[in-house]
This record gives sequence, C-alpha cells and structure tokens, in this order.
Amino acid sequence: MDGPSLIVVPPTPLGYHHPSLSTTASSSPDLGRLTSSEQERGSSEATIFTIYSMYGDEANGGLSLSDVRNSKYGNHTYQQSQSTNSDVCDGASSDSNGYISSKYASATELPARTSVISNGSVRLSYLDDRPLSTYASCSSPHNDPHRSSDTIRSSKFKDLSPPPPPPPPPPSSNVVRASYIPSDAEAPRNTFLRQPTPTHSHPSSRHSVSPNGNSPTSSFRSIPTSPRPQPSELLSPPETSTLPLPLGTSGSKSSLVPSEGEEVDAFFVRNTYAELEMTGVKGDGYVEGVERTRARASRSRSSISREEQALDDGSEKSRELSGKELETLQSLDRYGFFTVTSHDRLVLLSSLPLTKRLSPVPSGPIKAPTNATSLPTLPPTPIPPKEASRIAKWNRMLEPRVRDVGGNIQAWGVKASKENKLRERTFKGIPDRWRSGVWDLLMRGYSRTGQREINKLGEEYREAMEKPSTYDIQIDLDVPRTISGHIMFRTRYGSGQRSLFHVLHSFSLRCSECGYVQGMGPIAATLLCYFEPERAYACLVHLHDAYALHTIFSPGFPGLLEAIYVQERITEQTMPNVYAAFKSHMISTTSYATKWYITLFANSVPFQTQLRLWDIFLLEGQDVFVAVAVAIVWVYRDNITSGAANFETVLSLLSSFFVPQDEDALLSWIGKMLGDKKMRSRMGQWRQQWKNLVATGMDSTALL
Repeated sequence: MDGPSLIVVPPTPLGYHHPSLSTTASSSPDLGRLTSSEQERGSSEATIFTIYSMYGDEANGGLSLSDVRNSKYGNHTYQQSQSTNSDVCDGASSDSNGYISSKYASATELPARTSVISNGSVRLSYLDDRPLSTYASCSSPHNDPHRSSDTIRSSKFKDLSPPPPPPPPPPSSNVVRASYIPSDAEAPRNTFLRQPTPTHSHPSSRHSVSPNGNSPTSSFRSIPTSPRPQPSELLSPPETSTLPLPLGTSGSKSSLVPSEGEEVDAFFVRNTYAELEMTGVKGDGYVEGVERTRARASRSRSSISREEQALDDGSEKSRELSGKELETLQSLDRYGFFTVTSHDRLVLLSSLPLTKRLSPVPSGPIKAPTNATSLPTLPPTPIPPKEASRIAKWNRMLEPRVRDVGGNIQAWGVKASKENKLRERTFKGIPDRWRSGVWDLLMRGYSRTGQREINKLGEEYREAMEKPSTYDIQIDLDVPRTISGHIMFRTRYGSGQRSLFHVLHSFSLRCSECGYVQGMGPIAATLLCYFEPERAYACLVHLHDAYALHTIFSPGFPGLLEAIYVQERITEQTMPNVYAAFKSHMISTTSYATKWYITLFANSVPFQTQLRLWDIFLLEGQDVFVAVAVAIVWVYRDNITSGAANFETVLSLLSSFFVPQDEDALLSWIGKMLGDKKMRSRMGQWRQQWKNLVATGMDSTALL
C-alpha cells in the first residue's frame, strides 16, 4: 500500500539576488525611537539615541505584534496549549539565482500528488555534476512526463492554493505523520556559482527545485494521532507566549518551524519573510505593497484577500511592463532612486572655504548670517564627464586574482606597477561600474581576508538564517523605512526588503554584544545596492571587525565617543572660536554628530556623495569620517561664530542634509587633511588619550 504523499512547506531562503542598481539622495527618514534592547544599554548611550531621532513615528498606526495573545490569525484561532506539530520532510526549492535554499520544513499527510508546487510548474534540473541540494524532493522532476525544458519559466512557484480536503481515514486507523531523516550523503553542502563582477549585470532567471530526482525513502516515524490542520494552518504557529520545540526538529535548524522558546511574534515575522521569499510579491519596485506583519491581530477577510492578491502568481518575471511601470523606470536617477522633488533642510556645502587647507583660523565676521544657503530640491546626478576615461584606467589597473572552478572572477587585485595610483584614483572617485569589485578589493586588503574566509562567512550567513533572533520584530519595523526612496526597497516585502531583513537578522546574531542597532539598516541597504545578500553580510562583518564598527555599535558606543573626542580636539586646535561658541551655546557634539558616525553619513549627504566618502573610508579607515565631520564644521564656521547665532540656529544648521557644491573640492580637502602625517599622528595620540581617560574614569567630563 502506497504511503501518503507529503506537502512541502517552503523554508527560509538562503540566497537572493536583486538587480544591481546603485542609488542619489538617501531620502529615507532619520533613525528613531529606543527599542527595549537599547533601553538596557545604559544612560549614556540612551541619551545619544534620544538626541538623534533618525526615524519618524509610525504613520500607519499598526498594532504591536506583542499585543496579540489568543487572537485570530486569518480565520483560525490559536489555542494556548494545543498545537499540531508535524514532522519534517525535505522541501525542494531554490531562489531566483538557482541558489539552493535551506533545510527541512514541516510536512503533513495529504492526498497523492498534492504539493505547494503546482503540477504545471516546471523544475529546472541541474547537470549531474552540480552539487546536490540540501533538499530531498518529494517528487521527481526528472521523471515527470508532463514537464519539459520547453516550458521552463523564470517565475516563482505558481500555485500556492490549498489542496482539496482528503477523505476521512477509516475508523479503525490512525492518522500517520512522517518525518524524513536525511543521511549525510543526501544533504551535501551548498555551493554558489554567481560571483561578483565589476559590471552590473541583470539577475539570472534560473529556477530549480531539486537536483535529486528521487523521492525520499528513508525511515519514517509514527506519531500519535492528532487533529488534522486546515491547509492555511500548516505554516501557522500556535498562539503561545513561547513556542515549544516541535517533534522531529533539532533546535532552530528547520526553517519555518518555531525554535524552542521563540516568541510567537518573532516567529510570525520570520515565517512571513520566508514564505514571501518563496512566492514573491506583485509589482515589486512599482507599488507600495501590502503590510502583513504589523496588523496581525486585526486581519479581516478583506485584508487576507488583499494579501493573497498581492502574491506573485508566477507571471511577474515574464509579463510585459505596463506604461505606468515604464514611466516609473524613466523617473529613476542613475542609482535607482525616484526623483525627489524636495527634502527637509537641504543646505549647500559651499566649496569656497574648502580652498583653504585646515589650519588655525581667526574668528569670522560678527555679522555673518546664521543660516547657510538653502536648496529647494536635490540637484540631478548626471554621469561624471570623466567617467568613461576613468573606467578605462581602472580596467588597466586591475587584474583578476581569484577565480572559481568555472573561471568566474571572484576577486580582483591591483597590478604591482599601478599600486602607487590606487589612493589618487580612489579619491577621484571609483567608477560606479567598478565599485562592487573595488570595494571588495579594499575590504579584503584592509581586513586581510581571503576567499576561504569569505566562503566561511557565506556559510555563517546561511546558518544564521535558520536561527531566531530577539531583534526580528524591531528589524521588521525598521526595514520599510530604510532608504524607501530607492526602487529596490520600495515595495513592502519586495526582494530588496526581504534581503535587508535577512542580512540584518543574520548580522544581529553575529555579535552578542552589538546585536542590532538601527543605524545598521542604511549601511546594509547601501551594501545591498552592490552585493548579493551573502556578500553584503560578509561586508558588514568586515566593517564590524576590521573597520572598528564594533566599537561604534557596542553598548556605551565607545568608538563613537572616541571619534567625537578626536573631532573636538581638532576643532579646538584649528577653530578655537568655533569650539568656544559650542561651549557658550551648550551644544554637545553628540547632539548633531551621532547620526553621522552611526550611519557612516548615509542619511546626511546625497547618495552619490556618500558613495565617494565610502570609497575613501574603505581605503583609509575610521579617520575618514572624523575628517568629514571636521570639514562640515570648517565650511560653516562663520555661521557658527556669528553674533546672532544661538543654540537653535547652530543645531539646526548642523542637523541639515548637506549638498556639496563641488564633490571634488570636498574630497580633495579631506585627502589633504588625511595626508598630513603630523595630523594623522596627533589623531592617533588623541585616540589613545581617550582610551586612557575611559580607563581612569575621567571621560565623563572630557566632551562638550
């Protein structure tokens, strides 16, 4: 007698690729309120986060997920103590790049040939020598006579509708559930074939479900009879404050299965992103999308219907673009941002003061204006006139260093004869076509890591996606308000937002001391504009470990306070009147500069300027952003020391969005400051001086 067929629940994805868009003004709102985890950090850092409000209040009035207890999810009520725990069957699936997705998800008994993958869907078979998936397919894509390579589409799974109800079991029989227990040979390690290249290429449309054409035939386990769940309940957690470990799972290694002790709200968030990674959403990049995780308790039939209608029906990647969508694409700037007609507090960062090198200067005119020149809109971002010639120069300067087994370039290096040109050309601006390759080159060199470490970080990222994070709810709240003006992050639960959630989720588990801080969002989003999620995660790790972001994000923000101390010492020596004005107006540097250092200037300058600042930051290290902060104060020194200046005018000015009149002049001024060996030496001495003050407990009075 044939055993029951199994329905495969899509697991948390491991790979994802988005269009390689670069992005102009980072038009996202500022970061915001303290989370419960941040309130535990202590009074000093809480003060910092209270001072700089980078996010606005919630506009949608969504309910808090933690308010939901014994409430309805869809049309089904969760019970506090009773849950239907099914065992594990390996589901077969992959993402839009052909990357093999994660491990085993829950399964339950259904009629024959019933699957979340419709019979009309076509699965692309790998070559025999391609690495096997960690999935064992519940049906054979190779032996299905109704499927051929001629009907392969590049869309997501087509049919997620529930199967027809099965006939009731005989009165004398028990319902049997199955748990597939894989062997090591059936679940080899995933490998990823797409590698970064210096040019932005369109994403591959490969879709695969399982390279293994055999159904699992390993041992099955009998489970006591329990009520059969409805189809819509298969992926739903029981409504309890914490969830017990399901039978047949091992810790958090099974996607879409709640981990032991994981809160229901956190699991609901993680589960939602995993489901939508497998299905996709309609109008990704063109529409706002439908909210799913913030209004869980108030879901009505109409809201459930809207959610279902917003799912990709399998036609998103094959259909023709509408006229409205074409107009949307035409409105984007060269980095993928929508045209921004206005921006709060846009001010011009004049290039005239930047013609004078940093040195002690006298006080400015007493009747100087307190406000800088304001701008009504952001200026356009045309392609630099020398972009083509610079691309050619970088082509001649770089050479492949690491290739994979297929010959694809994984890493670039600078030719020995051109090493003396690297700093000069980086300060002039890395061509956008080369930015991903050069950023990778600079981070590898600065962090002294090789391909083996990069591969290990990729495995770490994939493993972390299977684990719960206590920050998942906060990350989900911050994702839609991070660089929302970019096409990749516009649609709720679109590919960009899902990747951002997954990267931040995994990174929050990387360092237990740092966890997740809201300033990480704009940084991760910027990296996702140039790297796939795995590499963006690896880049975050490099920034955390080698570029001292650990000290910026760890409790107490020691790296932030150290940078501010160095900035104040430079201001005191070169602009004594400005330092005196800050002191007399009782303006602390943390009140305006915290946002700069926490987000690496992601929300303070146009995106094109931010990219150029990151170019030199990845080359020179943490002193760069101290130099940028000093440059801003240097430009507005006359406004700060004006006789009419006060607390409000100065703080408002330095909290503005700065638009450089001439980016080359700004970068040149910063380069000269950092090229001054005496200044760099003093900056090192001041950093050590701050550490000594902290060690002796005298740091509390050392800052403005």
